[in-house]
Amino acid sequence: MSGTLIAFDFGTKSIGVAVGQRITGTARPLCALKAQDGTPDWNAVEKILTEWQPDAVIVGLPLNMDGTEQPLTARARKFANKLHGRFGVKIELHDERLSTVEARAGLFEHGGYRALNKGRVDSASAVIILESYFEQGY
Repeated sequence: MSGTLIAFDFGTKSIGVAVGQRITGTARPLCALKAQDGTPDWNAVEKILTEWQPDAVIVGLPLNMDGTEQPLTARARKFANKLHGRFGVKIELHDERLSTVEARAGLFEHGGYRALNKGRVDSASAVIILESYFEQGY
């Protein structure tokens, strides 16, 4: 096992992607994938998985602040199930509450409004999801 993990921040128009290492507990952003109503270019997903050969894929699970599910939660689960079905990768779902808020704040702090383009925010959110997963001891 390489200790490499890939995280996806699911969205209907853009899906953020990050790669991280278990040994260091850190992650870095990769590209954000354009999506059409939540469907990514599966060839681009396959390219990422082939390049990085992750031990597991973490998919952010969008929940309401009180922990209840929202319409996007079911769509993120469906995306995770399709990833597993198409590529046979191990999937873990991870609570992503506030990851986008945290990502936007961090990007703004380092680059102002220019840093807040959608793809950068989504991939920064994927980094936060993955690092949060590591912090919880997974």
